Amino acid sequence: MRHGLKGRKLNRTSSHRKALFMNLSQALIKHEQITTTLPKAKDLRPIVERLVTVGKKGGLAARRQLIAQLQDEKLVEKLLTTLATRYKARAGGYTRVLKAGFRHGDMAPMAVIEFVDRDISAKGQDSGPKQNAGESEAA
Repeated sequence: MRHGLKGRKLNRTSSHRKALFMNLSQALIKHEQITTTLPKAKDLRPIVERLVTVGKKGGLAARRQLIAQLQDEKLVEKLLTTLATRYKARAGGYTRVLKAGFRHGDMAPMAVIEFVDRDISAKGQDSGPKQNAGESEAA
């Protein structure tokens, strides 16, 4: 019986699940909006909300905690400066989960998880190599 056990296993080992949520939280902090399956989005929400709450505390201990969980100092800096100041007056509820239909391949329910009052220009930023129009014509 699973009495008192919260969270889904998502058909993964505990280390795989930990890595999955670390990667999803990194992507959400970086782009401020991501699309994933509905169960992953629902399980990611409390993880990211806790990270923002720790970021709002500030200080060296909070920075070290966030670096241990996110393993990216640039994202920790964004969390401690940009997001902490944005949500300074808000007492929780930093993210929202919106249903986004079903995936074509397997009909898995999809969802969009995003920060409330998000920066629209952050989406797709630094998401891989980009080709300029001049470079693609020359090749």
